[in-house]
Amino acid sequence: MTTTYLAAGSAETGNPIINISVFGLFLVVTMYVVMRAGRSTKEASDFYTGGASFNGRQNGLAISGDYLSAASFLGIVGAVALSGYDGFLYSVGFFVAWLVALMLVAEPLRNVGRFTMADVLSFRLKQKPVRVAAALGTLFVSLFYLIAQMAGAGSLVAVLLDIHEFKWQAVVVAVVGVIMTVYVLVGGMKGTTYVQMIKAVLLVLGVIAMSILVFVSVKGGFGTLFDAAVQMHADSDYLAKKGYAPEEIMEPGLKYGTDVYSKLDFISLGLSLVLGVGGLPHVLMRFYTVPTSLEARRSVTWAIVIIGGFYLLTLILGYGAAALVGPDRITAAPGGANSAAPLLALELGGTVFMAVISAVAFATVLAVVAGLAITASASIAHDIYDAVLRDGQATEEEQVRVSHITVIVLGIVSTILGILAMTQNVAFLVSLAFAIAASANLPTILYSLYWKRFNTTGAVASMYTGMISCLVLIFFSPAVSGTPTAMFPNADWAIFPLSSPGLVTIPLAFLVGYLATIFSKPDNLDELAAEMEVRSLTGVGVEAPVDH
Repeated sequence: MTTTYLAAGSAETGNPIINISVFGLFLVVTMYVVMRAGRSTKEASDFYTGGASFNGRQNGLAISGDYLSAASFLGIVGAVALSGYDGFLYSVGFFVAWLVALMLVAEPLRNVGRFTMADVLSFRLKQKPVRVAAALGTLFVSLFYLIAQMAGAGSLVAVLLDIHEFKWQAVVVAVVGVIMTVYVLVGGMKGTTYVQMIKAVLLVLGVIAMSILVFVSVKGGFGTLFDAAVQMHADSDYLAKKGYAPEEIMEPGLKYGTDVYSKLDFISLGLSLVLGVGGLPHVLMRFYTVPTSLEARRSVTWAIVIIGGFYLLTLILGYGAAALVGPDRITAAPGGANSAAPLLALELGGTVFMAVISAVAFATVLAVVAGLAITASASIAHDIYDAVLRDGQATEEEQVRVSHITVIVLGIVSTILGILAMTQNVAFLVSLAFAIAASANLPTILYSLYWKRFNTTGAVASMYTGMISCLVLIFFSPAVSGTPTAMFPNADWAIFPLSSPGLVTIPLAFLVGYLATIFSKPDNLDELAAEMEVRSLTGVGVEAPVDH
């Protein structure tokens, strides 16, 4: 392992001793919060939803903490710094997606469900086949999201410690996996929620401070910042190697305008980002941590304000990294594009400031992976173990025990895959999770809530079609093989030309769900369909579970 000790302000990555000291302090504080909250986690509802004890403002902060992941901070800043206008697409897509969640999903979902997404999807359909399909969809979405967070955490700590060797970066990711597992097992949803609230406040304050310092450093406004970014790219051969002029950092097309396939990839990515939030299980599950549908709606309103402001600031940070750090330092640092944000913090405020910002970013990773792990484990324990394997007769202690086992297994698998994905931009990795969510989950959610004719056959067909087609196309895409930044760069089995499969898989899932419903027999569960409609629109009978 190569570790270099350098003075603050003149180093490529700051002073590793100071970095890791601040880092460790944040870990101790957040672990203390988790352990305190975990003392009141005694029942399954506490572990899954925190006992629905949070108000709209608290849950809005927690949703922001859940949603503003490593992709939002590390990935987008790096994407804007290196790809300019095209990189900002991630910010636009992630933010606009909340309109879908607010208008179509948030309140009806809270009114109908109790613990997991499958509670909604199986409400008026046949329980077992729908719950199994929904649980598998939740598992794969959570897994891809976890891979992104693990890769981001590995990049972040590698920058802090100036670790360039892959084997030591892999060790870092493994340590993150262990810490994440401990967080979930100790704190459950209550502990995770409190960490997410704290992290959201710290992250937003940190980003605001960095944005102000960017303008102070360039001694001007947006025009001066953009000119400095263009000049820094002019001094570098990063864009020249790709056949672009420096001023094209301000124009669309650097990443998604080279040929017809890249343009289609642009559309596919945008579609996945905008529609994905409405099908993200770990975000949807947050609506069950509030006591009423009104508080659920307030949660989304608070989240939109916080998340919207954050994503606007990523434009400043991205071009700030381009202007003050430069593409050469970013691409040469451990983690590549994912190192742009911590390197910008180093440039703006020195080693201590970089360590603080990086520690907040790491808390971001921990909060998000903990939420994801709880969601996936709840789905396996509640939807498959209890509802399918035990016919609803499992005790709460048994469900929590199965959840704990699932968290451990998920931590191991996501760690291994996160190591393989460390060369990918984490914002792109998250977009793949969005594509699976939009393909496997969103069509069935919308059909279940708004189409009375929809039946079990249509739901199962739609979910499996969206999930399998998405996984297959990702496997055969340039994201997995055939390119220098792929998970397997030395192999090439990429036969699908798009990196993001949403353009194909999302319409396909909607179509298959519609056709399967039309050409199959109705479920004849009209009373449950009527009850679901009343609950989703009014909230009447929310606390009463459904048994059929």
